Amino acid sequence: MENLAKLSKSEELIEKENKYGAHNYHPLPVVLEKGEGVFVWDVEGKRYYDFLSAYSAVNQGHCHPRIINALKQQAEKLTLTSRAFYNNKLGDFEEFICNLFGFDKALIMNSGVEAVESAMKLCRKWAYQVKGIPTNQAKIVFAKGNFHGRTISVISASDDESARKDFGPFVEGMVHVPYNDVEAFESLLKEDNNIAGFIVEPIQGEAGVVVPDSDYLPRIKALCKAYNVLFIVDEIQTGIARTGSMLASYEVNSEDKSSKPDVLILGKAISGGVLPVSAVLASDEIMLTIKPGEHGSTYGGNPLACAVAQEALQVVIDEKLAENAGRLGEIFRAGLEDIAKRVGLINLVRGKGLLNAIVINSDEDSDLAWNICVKFKENGLLAKPTHGNKIRLAPPLVITEEQIRESLAIIEKSLLEFA
Repeated sequence: MENLAKLSKSEELIEKENKYGAHNYHPLPVVLEKGEGVFVWDVEGKRYYDFLSAYSAVNQGHCHPRIINALKQQAEKLTLTSRAFYNNKLGDFEEFICNLFGFDKALIMNSGVEAVESAMKLCRKWAYQVKGIPTNQAKIVFAKGNFHGRTISVISASDDESARKDFGPFVEGMVHVPYNDVEAFESLLKEDNNIAGFIVEPIQGEAGVVVPDSDYLPRIKALCKAYNVLFIVDEIQTGIARTGSMLASYEVNSEDKSSKPDVLILGKAISGGVLPVSAVLASDEIMLTIKPGEHGSTYGGNPLACAVAQEALQVVIDEKLAENAGRLGEIFRAGLEDIAKRVGLINLVRGKGLLNAIVINSDEDSDLAWNICVKFKENGLLAKPTHGNKIRLAPPLVITEEQIRESLAIIEKSLLEFA
C-alpha cells in the first residue's frame, strides 16, 4: 500500500487492473471517468477528443441525453424478463428496426460477436433446410483480413495469427478468399457446390479501414444470387451513419438494392454505446428456419436494451448524423492529406465518412504508431493503432467542423514531434 500511495490516481487504477484483471488488452495509459459528446475526461480532470468512439459504438456521442433518459425511464419499470415471456418493448423495436432497414424479421442479441454467431447458425440452417446442402457439409466464406469477433467459431474464420494462436482446434467449414477480389470468389463458387454464404465487412475496420472498390459489394451480391448463396454483411462497426450513410453496404432509402444483403448484422452504435445490443436482420425464408428452442439468449431482446436502442437509432435519424459524417469526413480526410504532404510520416490516408485511418511510414512491428498515439494523448486526443502501423481515427458523429479542425491541429502538432 505504501507504493500505491506514491502513485497518481491514474497510475494506481492502471496498476490495479494489471494486478487483478486478465491481460487480454493493451490499453493506452489513460484512465477515463466521464464522457460528454465528443469528449472524455480522465480521473485527473484532463479533457480529450475521443477519436476511437469505443470502436464506433458511441456514434451519437458520449452520454447522449435522449438515450440516457430512455435508459433511466425504462430501468425504473422493467429491465429483464428473459424470452420465456413477452415484454412490451421487444415487438415495437423489432418493427422499428425491420422497417428502418427493410427486412422481414429481426433477431436481437447482445454483443456483436453473438450476432455474427447467430448469422452463421442461420446460414447453416438455411443451407440444409432450404438450399439442400448435405448434412454437415455447408461452408461459409470469409474475406481474408476480416475481424468479426473473438469466439472460437469466429476466430476459426480469421486468418489473423494473433487471434488464433494456441486457441485451436478450430471449427470446420470456414473458407477464405482475398478481400476485394470478385474473381477469386467466383472461382470458389464454381468449384464448390456446398457454399452456403459469404460473410463480409463493407469496409474492413480492424484491418486498418480498408475500403474496397465501389462495385465490389454489388458484384458479390450478384454472384451470391446466381449461385444461391446467402450474402451476409457485417455492419457492426460501419453501420449506423458512421460512413456517411445509415449503412455502408447499401442506401436504406434508395430504390437501388444491388448491394442489399440477404442477412444484415448490426451492433455497437445501435445502442449509442449505452449497453450491449446487436441484431441480425433477414427475410422470413431465412429467419424462420430456426425454431423455438434452437437458439436464444437470456438477455437478448430485453426491454431495457430495446428502449435504449430504439431511441439511439431515432437520434441518428433526427440529428442527421449520417449527413454530418459524410460532410465532415471529406473535410477531415482533406486535412489529413494536407498534413501528410507537409509532415511526411503518413504513407496513406483512407476511409469513408468519419471512419478513417492513417498508415504510418513504418513496419507493422514498429512502435512508432503506438508512440504517436501516446503523443496524441498528451496533446488531448485519443486514438489507437491497429495492425501495428495504422491509426484509426473515428470520432463521435456529433462532432462539429470547428472541432474537426482543432483535432487536425492536434494531429499535426503531434506528428511534427516525430518528423
